[in-house]
Amino acid sequence: MLIDHVKLYVKAGNGGNGCVAFHREKYVSHGGPDGGDGGNGGNIVLTIDKGTNTLLDYKYRHKFVAANGGDGANRKFHGANADDTILPVPEGTVVKDAESGEVIVDMSGRDSFILCHGGRGGWGNRHFATPTRQIPRFAKSGTQGEEKEVILELKMIADVGLIGLPSVGKSSILAAISAARPKIADYHFTTLSPNLGVVSTGEGKGFVAADIPGLIEGASEGAGLGHDFLRHIERCRLLLHVVDAAGTEGRDPVEDLKTINAELEKYSPELAKRPQIIVANKSELASEEQIAALKAASAGTLGFVSVSALTGEGMNEMIRETAKVLETLPPVLVYETTYVKPETVIDRNDHEVTITVEKGEYIVEAEWLWRLVGSVNFEDRDSLNYFQRVLRRSGVIDKLVEAGVKDGDTVTIYDFSFDFVS
Repeated sequence: MLIDHVKLYVKAGNGGNGCVAFHREKYVSHGGPDGGDGGNGGNIVLTIDKGTNTLLDYKYRHKFVAANGGDGANRKFHGANADDTILPVPEGTVVKDAESGEVIVDMSGRDSFILCHGGRGGWGNRHFATPTRQIPRFAKSGTQGEEKEVILELKMIADVGLIGLPSVGKSSILAAISAARPKIADYHFTTLSPNLGVVSTGEGKGFVAADIPGLIEGASEGAGLGHDFLRHIERCRLLLHVVDAAGTEGRDPVEDLKTINAELEKYSPELAKRPQIIVANKSELASEEQIAALKAASAGTLGFVSVSALTGEGMNEMIRETAKVLETLPPVLVYETTYVKPETVIDRNDHEVTITVEKGEYIVEAEWLWRLVGSVNFEDRDSLNYFQRVLRRSGVIDKLVEAGVKDGDTVTIYDFSFDFVS
């Protein structure tokens, strides 16, 4: 089963918290702070799995959360760094931000990519000792790991795409020119997923061809299977447009040509401009008038080849012509990153906060305040004084005054509440 489009929630691990501890040892009266640092949270890492061409592993599981880093301990023991969570994907998978649709990364031509970075471990209290503050009773909390909702889209990597209506012989041609063995039968939609084959042109050279199934009239709107598989043509440098030259299905070959090109235009005008070679298959059954009409209709394309997948006639000429055209075309498309990562580092000069008033209580919220509250020991005088200084220097006190706070009013910053005193 081909699964080529999935939505995932991914979250990296949080960093471990720093430790508040003091050195205790016989005959050492002033051991000093020795709290260890927290470990780093695990990353979410994408890697290429060369052996797969589907996203089937993610059909039933859509949430991946990496492990958190370990907390620090006494004796300067560092918390354990968490292992990364590895998500293998086929080469050619394009990762997009679920909300904006922007490209985060194209997993083509790379081995791995860190999709979400784990949080950094917090410092233990030994880092906060100074000549005037020799017994710090606070440490720093670990930072949160990144989280995202992403869409994985598999866009197969092939130089050449075989396109056309059902039963025109695309799979037969792929089987004739490569080692691929797609299912071949005389009924529509025999091929339910794209097939890849490597075509040799001699001297160690060649190209990758893909048989794209399911294109019919209305494919761009979702009819047939085409809407699901049109995305796999987007990387192709060249399209081999296969037509039943003999009209064995009772259709007009020239109209078949126009039908598929119209669907390409509706799906993507850029894709409709992709270079094409017209391949008139089943030529052993076609009349001279049918071949001549198709050749005339192919004007404006890069070429016309008459072939027979049954007898092999014209196959070598088609391969030579394809290889010749490919030499003049740009390399396989790799999507550029368009996603701009939201700023997560708090600028010390830009401490934005949100203040809401509920029943006379002033509630202050901000991401950087959440981290600050987690690192403060409110039972320690030095730590509390440090917290008050940060509130004044960052402008939180001034913003509370602007919001109308008065002496004696209750101010709540996450788990910490206090009576305001100017």
